[in-house]
Amino acid sequence: MGETSTSLHRELGLTDDEAAAIERILGRPPNHLELAMYAVMWSEHCSYKSSKIHLRRLPTEAPWVLVGPGENAGVIDAGDGIAVAIRIESHNHPSAVEPYQGAATGVGGILRDIFTMGARPIAVMDPLRFGPPDDARGRWLVEGVVSGISGYGNSVGVPTVGGELVFDECYAENPLVNVLCLGVMPKERLVLAKASGVGNLAVLLGSTTGRDGIGGVSVLASAGFGDAEEESAKRPSVQVGDPYEEKRLIEACLQLLDERLVVGIQDLGGAGLTCATSETASRGGVGMDVYVNEVPTREAGMEPFEIMTSESQERMLAIVTPQDLDRVLEVCARWEVRCSVVGTVTGGGRLRILDRLDGEVLADMPAASLEEDAPKYDRPRAEPVDRATRLADDPARLPAPADGGADLLKMLADPAWAYRQYDHQLFLNTVEGPGGDAAVLRLKAPGLPSTAKALALTTDGNHRWCALDPRAGTALVVAEAALNVACAGAKPIAVVNCLNFGNPEHPEVMWQLSEAIDGMGDACRALGLPVIGGNVSLYNESLGRDIDPTPVIGLLGLIDRLDRRPPGAQFVHGGVVALLGAYGARALAGSRWAWDVHGHEGGTLVPLDVKAHGAIVDLVRGLVADDLLDGVHDVADGGLGVALAEMAAVSGVGAHIDGVTDHAVLFSEAPSRVVVCIAAAKVDAVRSAAERAGVPFTALGNAGGDRLVIGDLVDVAVAEVARGWREAVPAALGES
Repeated sequence: MGETSTSLHRELGLTDDEAAAIERILGRPPNHLELAMYAVMWSEHCSYKSSKIHLRRLPTEAPWVLVGPGENAGVIDAGDGIAVAIRIESHNHPSAVEPYQGAATGVGGILRDIFTMGARPIAVMDPLRFGPPDDARGRWLVEGVVSGISGYGNSVGVPTVGGELVFDECYAENPLVNVLCLGVMPKERLVLAKASGVGNLAVLLGSTTGRDGIGGVSVLASAGFGDAEEESAKRPSVQVGDPYEEKRLIEACLQLLDERLVVGIQDLGGAGLTCATSETASRGGVGMDVYVNEVPTREAGMEPFEIMTSESQERMLAIVTPQDLDRVLEVCARWEVRCSVVGTVTGGGRLRILDRLDGEVLADMPAASLEEDAPKYDRPRAEPVDRATRLADDPARLPAPADGGADLLKMLADPAWAYRQYDHQLFLNTVEGPGGDAAVLRLKAPGLPSTAKALALTTDGNHRWCALDPRAGTALVVAEAALNVACAGAKPIAVVNCLNFGNPEHPEVMWQLSEAIDGMGDACRALGLPVIGGNVSLYNESLGRDIDPTPVIGLLGLIDRLDRRPPGAQFVHGGVVALLGAYGARALAGSRWAWDVHGHEGGTLVPLDVKAHGAIVDLVRGLVADDLLDGVHDVADGGLGVALAEMAAVSGVGAHIDGVTDHAVLFSEAPSRVVVCIAAAKVDAVRSAAERAGVPFTALGNAGGDRLVIGDLVDVAVAEVARGWREAVPAALGES
């Protein structure tokens, strides 16, 4: 391979060995177009080349799973003739470069993943992580990302019903912008991204193709960031979204699917037209001829490699029979969606790029080689050298707080500042919106069979736990998510994941990733949860610093019958406050109190007892379904103290809690615990149910009054708790 071609493949992000593998596949040196197509498809973002061998260890099957990992979204059978599609993705690197468009196009992409399956998107969630917003750039990132999500989601008409808003120094230069989308459909409308039928047509729907997003996420997600000058140079790789085009595209595609006019369909996301054509062809065992001159472009003089690798937004590729083409054109015209025949399905399995129909062949390769022959690396793994020392550094040695109430107030933060910018009541499906343990949605949409069932949805992550022990920490995150949907009265039924890690070329990062996957797999198997899809975001590093390992879990729960709103995280005057689960947990490792208040980042996590956790999940779900609770909130971030304070802040009702005399009990984040508020007449029924389930029941005190009093540790006015909780985020952003 000559010096010029060697330089080119390296500029495109391919290693020398990868370039040699491409030459072996083709039996000749690749030309520029072919090299560009392999480069985007073999990027970390598209090929999962550093993680694929590990992801195979996750459980993916269950009787209710219709589509597992590998398609645009996972799909489960919700019963009553209804299927539910769910997907989570990251747009971390684009959002670090251009926060508004990076976040907006992250929403656009995840919506297309859902309606590509035939489902109507009905909800979005956004787990977000930033550095401290104490400088102009930090605030620019936070405000840009939140505005991008709200600007796109609100305009396209899909509610944002929850998520997370986390601030930590490790994300200062590399924010995490994860987006989850949920969609519903009649079960028979399910369609896969697969081409079939020699002679069928490849039809490009939606926006024109431009130079925005050339290489886009496929390039940005395959390298860390350096200095500000490097970020500026990457800015053109961020796509630009148009939510109104997306809305028209959604309606057009769903009508095409309802009328059975589409054989297969695929969105154009990472790697653009290259990905859509190669994947639909290879999954169908066919080939495809693509005519670049038929692709509508928004800029003159675009080169074939630009057209094939552009990640311009709001585009779909549909496989259509020739006899249905006229009707497809009519439907698209009705919705004012651009529609162009850009290719033909062929036999033989070759993907050929031609300048025009029957024109010059510009590229020719096996379609499957772009996906199936991508490299799969078992990269070196090594434990952090200081791990044993760090695990042994127990925060129990920290002094007790002089004022437990002051420490408690420091840990309160309501993400409502972000949620106020999102419309969470679009479609009027939202029963429980942002801010609770889980969102609750009615299971209804146009064309959907009638049902009394409902869905619960949550996203959870905890970088503190996972930095200490990625295996145990990820298992704890799965457990927390399962308990969150149980607090809404739902049975946990499926998991999707977004694995945000640093540079995979660092052995410690690969060890973290491998351990986290095993922790997720162990917990999901024990709790009977299939992992039906996900995303891996690597190279989250800036200026040589890797982020803390941050696996984010999206968990879907099913409510058999929605008769009333779940009780929510609240106190009710006169209620008995009780703890379900182990009362005396004292471990402070990985807790917000240790990390955020005292800067202590050591210790050993409390291991997850999956049998005990499964018992409390089932118990809480049943108690909510049987209307035995007036309030319910899981104990997690900030421990028992923050759980009690949040219930007081939400309801405006205080509580007097007896018997908590140890700050370690107050702030421990040990798993498998739930605070409940129970009407006096129902206490015996709840205690009996807990005894039958083998779950400890501890009466803590009573709800009422205008102060939150916890033993001798905390005595603060509810108004002060609510004010601190409500104003923490705006104050950090300089808006209060």
